[in-house]
Amino acid sequence: MATPLRLTFLTRVVEVSVLVVAICFSLGAATPDSRQNTVSHQLMCQCGCAQLLGECDHVGCPDRDKELSELTTDIAAGMTDQQVMDEFVAKYGAVVLAAPTTKGFDLVAWVAPFAVFAAALLGTILLIRRWGGLGFERRAQATGTVAQVTDPAEQERLDRVRRETGGDDGF
Repeated sequence: MATPLRLTFLTRVVEVSVLVVAICFSLGAATPDSRQNTVSHQLMCQCGCAQLLGECDHVGCPDRDKELSELTTDIAAGMTDQQVMDEFVAKYGAVVLAAPTTKGFDLVAWVAPFAVFAAALLGTILLIRRWGGLGFERRAQATGTVAQVTDPAEQERLDRVRRETGGDDGF
């Protein structure tokens, strides 16, 4: 069995190793190449290929090299990522952004998919509950425990539906 002193030493060695690995991986994180790669994946190529600027593989792309050189120049000039993005938006318009902003009307692009999903889920739940209620009514009808419809127009409509669909036997 290991002594407490030995466990403490092993724990310290593991901690130092993890720290060294983290430092090694983060050394290149602030280099201009990594910044260019990061920002180029937040912008769209303007040649019409609908690809990210950093991923545009359009053969003979007339815009990719020009935009990447602009990006390299801006980063070399010491501009922050946000300043570079703002300059591209000023030059090419909001269509250059790969993702919509989270301000103003662009917020709809972020909210709408979740709202549509919630509405569809609610509609599905209500539809299933409605279908479940119809099954209950049919079972009650088979056992003869269904309350009679008091509205004569509704009763006439139900009778007509039964006659036209042959629904007297149930479904």
